[in-house]
Amino acid sequence: MKRELLVSLSHVNDPATTNIYPGDPPFELETVATIEKDGYYTRYVRQGEHTGTHWGAPGHFNEGEALADDLDLGDLFLPAVKIDVRDSCARDADYQVTIGDVEEWERHHGQIPAESMVIIWTGWDAKWGSPAYLNTDAGGALHHPGFALDTVRWLADTGRIGHRGGTGTDAFSPDPGIDTTYAVSRLVYQRHRISLEILANLAALPPTGAHILCGGHINRAGAGSTALIYGVLPPPEDTGTETKPPG
Repeated sequence: MKRELLVSLSHVNDPATTNIYPGDPPFELETVATIEKDGYYTRYVRQGEHTGTHWGAPGHFNEGEALADDLDLGDLFLPAVKIDVRDSCARDADYQVTIGDVEEWERHHGQIPAESMVIIWTGWDAKWGSPAYLNTDAGGALHHPGFALDTVRWLADTGRIGHRGGTGTDAFSPDPGIDTTYAVSRLVYQRHRISLEILANLAALPPTGAHILCGGHINRAGAGSTALIYGVLPPPEDTGTETKPPG
C-alpha cells in the first residue's frame, strides 16, 4: 500500500532559544501544576499568534480579509515547491528572490502548479536560536532575505500562488528584513493566500512533488497560528526506490 511520508517543518518552541520578532509579545512557559503536588503536569503558555514556526491568515495585514476561522482545510493543505537560494543569501543577507530565480528553478523542475505554496530556503533556519537569526544592525534594523515585490506580484498574476496559495520562508517573513512597510506581506496576504514563516528542516522537503499541511490553533478572528507544519512527501513507490523518512 502506498503511504505518504510526513516530515516536520517546525522548530520546537522553547523560551531559551525562540527568537522573537521585535515588538511581538514575549514567550513564556509557566508550570502551574506538577505531578508531585497536583497529580498531573501542565503549563500556562503566553505567546503571540506568530511566535516561532507559524502561518499567517490574510487578515494579518489586510483589513476585511479572511482570518484564521474563515479559512478551510483547502487553504491549509497546498502543493509545495522549494527554491534553494542559500548561496545568494549567504552572499547578501538582504537578498530579494527574483523572477529570474523562479524561472531558473522552473527550467529544472517544470512550471509551478497553480495555487502552490512557494517556499524559499534561505539558510536562515540554521541560525535559529541565535542573535544571527535577527541579524540586527547598530540601528536596530533587521537583515534577512525575502521575496522581491515584483516576484510575488508575478507569482500572483500568473496563478502560481493564485487565490489560495502562498509563500513560505525559513526567515521571519516573506519581506526582506529591511522593508518596514511589509509590502510583500500585504500582497501575499490577499484573497485566501497564507504565509508560512520560520520554517525548519527544509533540507527534508524536496524541490517539488510535496504538499504542506498546516496545523495549529484556530483562534476566533485569529491573525494566524503558531503551528505544526508538515511536508507531505509523495509515496516512495512513485520514485521507484524505497525511501525512509528523513530525520
